[in-house]
Amino acid sequence: MNYTIKQKKILNTLGENIKLARLRRKLSLRSLAERAGIAISTMTNIEAGSPSVSLGNYLQVLTVLKLEDDLLLIADKDPVGRQIQDAGLVVKKRAPKKKETSSVIKHVIDKGDSEMPEFK
Repeated sequence: MNYTIKQKKILNTLGENIKLARLRRKLSLRSLAERAGIAISTMTNIEAGSPSVSLGNYLQVLTVLKLEDDLLLIADKDPVGRQIQDAGLVVKKRAPKKKETSSVIKHVIDKGDSEMPEFK
């Protein structure tokens, strides 16, 4: 698969960030790979930003580094998607309020405020 220059830069930056996180924690490449349950070559590919490494392997490494929650930030805000969604939303007009209608029973029941009928 062919990747754009921008995509390659993103993966390279991700790999560099993972490497820096590893170095800050003073973990060797071998140690991190073992803790993540992956081969050292896979760990090397992750730090190089290789697109052939599965997302699951990235997740394993990020979990060892206690950075797995960072994956939840991907596509979280999605401003373009929200604009598309908002543009397609149909704003419904408010339904007219229903007029209160008197029921037939209401007219029959005497509440005590009606006039007394006159009998002849």
